[in-house]
Amino acid sequence: MAASPSSPEQNDFREYARRWLQENAPPPPPERLPMSPLEIMTVGQRNYLQDWQGQCHAAGLIGCDYPQSYGGGGHTNFQPIANQELGHARVPFMINIVGLSMAAPTILKHGSEEQKRRFIPGALSGGEIWCQGFSEPGAGSDMANQQTMAVAEGDNWIVNGHKVWTTLGHFARWMILIARTSRHHKYDGLTYFLAPIAGHPGVTVRPLVKMTGESGFNEVLFEDAVIPDSHRLDDIGKGWAVAMTTLTYERGAAESAGGTGGQSSDPAQGLIELARETQRNGLCAAADPVTRDALMQRVIAMEGLRQSARRARVPGLCDHPMRLPLQQKLLSSENHQANARLGVEIAGAASTLYKLDPNAPRQGYWPLSYMASYGNTIAAGTNEIQRNILGERVLGLAKSK
Repeated sequence: MAASPSSPEQNDFREYARRWLQENAPPPPPERLPMSPLEIMTVGQRNYLQDWQGQCHAAGLIGCDYPQSYGGGGHTNFQPIANQELGHARVPFMINIVGLSMAAPTILKHGSEEQKRRFIPGALSGGEIWCQGFSEPGAGSDMANQQTMAVAEGDNWIVNGHKVWTTLGHFARWMILIARTSRHHKYDGLTYFLAPIAGHPGVTVRPLVKMTGESGFNEVLFEDAVIPDSHRLDDIGKGWAVAMTTLTYERGAAESAGGTGGQSSDPAQGLIELARETQRNGLCAAADPVTRDALMQRVIAMEGLRQSARRARVPGLCDHPMRLPLQQKLLSSENHQANARLGVEIAGAASTLYKLDPNAPRQGYWPLSYMASYGNTIAAGTNEIQRNILGERVLGLAKSK
């Protein structure tokens, strides 16, 4: 079964996107960029990436399928094409990952007309950076165990609580926030808010330093912070249902508002080049049969992921809307970790040289990638949670205890 043929308009858009990216590739950044939006730390990195997302949005490569009244392109099924071309071009990633992949699509589905016109354009352009306020010290995998409390007071909500692992919180103007509005119901006692963050009274953002030495994560404390009821998304007590929409997009089970960029078209090539350049006892590491076998196993795994991604785009093969995307998220994160682990093993003692050491292979990419890979197996629900969802909701297995 073949994928649906592209229309002439879609083919023209693909050619336009490819040509625009070739002609408008951004200049080198003023300082080293992190591996992903999860580790953006400096104002220089933010400004460079924010400007790049703004250019892509103005060119029509972001928010392609959103209504024009909300800052989009007004097309249908153009965004997957733009995402593919952004990946092939290997341009810098989009900074507003939470705005594009979580906030904008959730507001589009659950927001009022006023909220859509107010919040979606800034999320698409990158002019207003978003962060996610779901995780708490006692509510990670058990997301329904939210303790941050929002108490109604007139036309406002008074919020007190503690959020953690908040990516981009130090640069975010807005947060998609789940807070408890009733202690009598676990799921129906949650409400979803569009919360002001930057410079807002009662909101404190503190950076968290990971083992990579980077501090893109934060903790956010709310102390009698006031949120207008006009910033409540959907009805009181519907927070869990709205959050499920957000997680559907975060886990890749639905198309986001924009591609990430910065993707490598052939992740195996870096491992192969490393093996060819690395010497062991006077011999090239690529000549070692054990290393060659390990490389081939990674090539096979990555080809399987590519073919699975193709299958997900073929109508009729997605028998369950969550199966292939969740499977892809699960296996991609573990594949990333396995690739990085092999890179560290091939580099050997040189893998102890980190990103600021001029002698580090590929500027210290391999140890940085390996340490960062653990975050990928936790974000958007741990891989254990993903397996439970696939087993229970897709395969129909008994619910785990």
